[in-house]
This record gives sequence, structure tokens and C-alpha cells, in this order.
Amino acid sequence: MGELVAAAVYSKGRKVSDIHLDEGREWASKPEHFVWIGLHDPGSEELGNLQQQFNLHELALEDALQRHTRPKLEIFGDALFLVLYSPVQVGGELTFVETQLFAGKGYVISARYGESTPYTKVRQRCEARPLLLEHGEDFVLYALISFIIENYRPLMDIYYAELEQLEQTVLECAMTHGEVVRIQQLRRDLLRLRRNIGPLAEICQELQHLDFPFIDKNMRPYFRDVAIHVNRLLEDLTNLREMADHAIEVGLLLESSRQSVVQRKFAAWAAILAFPTAVAGIYGMNFHNMPELNWQYGYFAVLGVIGVGCLGLYASFRHYGWL
Repeated sequence: MGELVAAAVYSKGRKVSDIHLDEGREWASKPEHFVWIGLHDPGSEELGNLQQQFNLHELALEDALQRHTRPKLEIFGDALFLVLYSPVQVGGELTFVETQLFAGKGYVISARYGESTPYTKVRQRCEARPLLLEHGEDFVLYALISFIIENYRPLMDIYYAELEQLEQTVLECAMTHGEVVRIQQLRRDLLRLRRNIGPLAEICQELQHLDFPFIDKNMRPYFRDVAIHVNRLLEDLTNLREMADHAIEVGLLLESSRQSVVQRKFAAWAAILAFPTAVAGIYGMNFHNMPELNWQYGYFAVLGVIGVGCLGLYASFRHYGWL
């Protein structure tokens, strides 16, 4: 069984009364009145009741009983059916809570499936603006869509701050395995956000041009405003995606640079060690004519040559930045 969050009837921008779920049709049929019903996890029984009261299209009800994967807008006669998603972080994991909206002449029904920010704030905002609420169902529809879109902004701000911190960390030291995994998780989450935000722009465009009895032409600029916010979110998503890609790219470049420095140092020390090895190898051969056999300072002279040669190589590598 689902939960009835709120059900009220409005007229001329003012709340008339709270109502029971079974009273919706009676109030919606009155001139200049509309019903706003909010449900949480409704089942087939509640939706079937609403279908009988508001004459919801059977395809709309069938669609509502299924779970979807992307936002969408369906038109059934003179009524609308929308599927939208609110982002929620649960234990650090990004999830999406589905919201279904039914809108027609005399009624707006919202059905939220899952735990997300309740729409009580939306109702309070609308009731605090009676001049706009006087528009009726279209203003409530706008307010609900706008509120769902607002839920994306704080999450994207969190992602921006985290990616900025990761970029700074990458510049200061080598990336750890955990940081690489986290950046990849962020890239995946950004793709999922785009998947759920992208269709909203098209939905808002359609709402601007729909010729419905309950959508006033004066409300079209409001849907255009929502479309502008959606486009800004998409632009910010693109920037965040570029930040994530840039963090990985910079990390790989810096790691390659660090490896190159280490390789140069190894090569320099190998060259320095190769010089005495070569001299000692040649000097240690079984020659008959060896300096130390007839000259008491022979060993010292060879050691001096080795020392000068190694110091010369060391100074040269230091000069060129290899050591």
C-alpha cells in the first residue's frame, strides 16, 4: 500500500481544503477548481482509484505501473504523463528516484517511488505565491519539474569540489589506485546524470508548444526558464566530464614524467659505474706488461684515472639535469 502524502483542492490561487483521495473527482469537476494529489510508492489499487476518478488513459496507468529508465513525456488525449528522476546519494552511491506526474484539466497527481526530498516544499512555495498559483495546473506542473531539476545542482557542486581536490592532489603526488578508481566512478556518475538530465530539455521544449486546455500561454516562459536551467546543467556536466578526463590525463603525463626522471637517473648512474667497471675489466686482464709490476704507483694512478673519470661524468650529468 502506498502513502497519501497530501491531497488538497485549490481555487483562484488559494487552498480551499484538504480532501480524501476518494473526493478528487467531485472537486475537480467544479469550475475554476483543481486538485493536487501527492502519493508516495502508490500501488495498483491507488492508481486504479485515480484512473476511475479522473478518467486516466488505460495506457497511462499501464505505463505508470512499470519502472522506466529515462525521463519521458507522453500525451494521452488531453492529459499528460511525465516520468522524471531525482538524484540521491545513498552511502556515497548515486541513485535515482522516479517521480511520475499526471496532469489534466482539474488535477495534478505526483507519485514518488523511493526515498528522495519530499515535495512538501513545492506545495508550500506554490501556496505562498497565490498570483501564480491562480494559473492552476500548469503552474503546479512547472513548480514540480523545476524542483526536481533543482535537486541536481547541489550534487553537481559536490562533484565539482571533489574533482577540483583530485586535480590538486594529482599535481602534488602520483595517483594512487584508489584515486584512479574514484575518478572513474565520478565519470560514470556524470554519464548517468547526463542520461537523466538530457531528455528534460526536450520535455521542456514540448511543454512550451503544447496547446492544452490547462496550459496557459502565459506559462510558456516559465517552461522556457526551466529549459534554460537544464541546458546550463548539461553545460556544467560537460565541464565536469572534461575535468575528470583532464585529471586522468594530467596524472598519466606526470607519472610518465616521473618515470622518465627515474630512468634518466638510472642511466646516469649506470654510465658512471660502467667507467670503472670497464677500466678494471681491461686492467685486470692477464697482461705481461702491467704498470704495477715495474712501478710502485701504478695502482694509485689507475684509481686516480677512475676517480677523475667518474667525477667528470657525474658533473656532466648534473649539468644536464640527469642527476
